Amino acid sequence: MKPILAAAAVTLLAACATMPDVPLRATAQLQPTKGSKTFGEGTFEQAGGKVRVVIYVQGLKPGQEHGLHIHEIGDCSSGDGMSTKGHFNPFGKPHAHQGTPERHAGDLPSLKAGKDGLAKIDVMLDIITVGPGPASVVGRGLIVHADPDDYKTQPTGNAGARIACGVILPG
Repeated sequence: MKPILAAAAVTLLAACATMPDVPLRATAQLQPTKGSKTFGEGTFEQAGGKVRVVIYVQGLKPGQEHGLHIHEIGDCSSGDGMSTKGHFNPFGKPHAHQGTPERHAGDLPSLKAGKDGLAKIDVMLDIITVGPGPASVVGRGLIVHADPDDYKTQPTGNAGARIACGVILPG
């Protein structure tokens, strides 16, 4: 019996060693804030030193651009999204466009709504992570804003009210 158990253990260990790495992943379900009809979902998947961020949103003002940010706290309980606090900024950088190296970790591309009020982004970002550490998005808030982000006004981008809120959770 012992040789059979030993053979089974060796087989299981070998199988585990050849399994591909399971990517680190997190998701957020965006719910409307009070008075809004905007909702959607976001996924964050670690891909080496970058994170692939895919966000779908609907119920936006057709043809308008909307600011999108990761916020400090994963708490949407206030009804207006303000319980998420400010932009996620673990490295003390200024607010800026996501394509610049000196920016908040929470600065994401703006959403551009089509005529149907739907928007999607699919982008690779280098400052955030899904795994543990100071740049981890897990447990943070994801916010859709009513207005475009000007990428200049500090610290918010002058993106207006928070019209959808979600908590970024592992999975």
